[in-house]
Amino acid sequence: MRGNAPRAYPETFSKKMFTRGKRGQMKMSFGMIFSIILMIIFLAFTFYAIKIFLDFKDTAQIGTFTNNLQSDVDKIWRGSQGAQEVTYILPGKVKEICFKNENKNLEISFGPKTFPQEQTIDHIEIKDYFCVENIKGKVKMVLSKKFGETLVTVTAE
Repeated sequence: MRGNAPRAYPETFSKKMFTRGKRGQMKMSFGMIFSIILMIIFLAFTFYAIKIFLDFKDTAQIGTFTNNLQSDVDKIWRGSQGAQEVTYILPGKVKEICFKNENKNLEISFGPKTFPQEQTIDHIEIKDYFCVENIKGKVKMVLSKKFGETLVTVTAE
């Protein structure tokens, strides 16, 4: 008889057990969803920050290019004569570097768009408008000055 004795309040015992399990699952589910949302936000912020740093790197490379070009032109300009083949590294999104005759400006082209600021390079002679193509991140050109000339001539290689 002891084995077949009915338990006291069997329905309440089972209801408490199932209710407790469901409440725990809901809290854990909300916590997991919240964690996933936070991870997505952190990943989006990380990718955005990486993009900003890469754009900053490209801008720095373009600034370094103009400074190096001006210093190489000045070196040739100070001498009585000479020629030098130079290679500069530029970001891949720069399609070509163009030289204009008016105001001795340097225009950096990104395909259909141009770099917002045109850079002026001193002591150069540009006979016509010409462009030097960026091939695999490198731009090659020749800087030369003949005896008796006052300005440096820039030509494409």
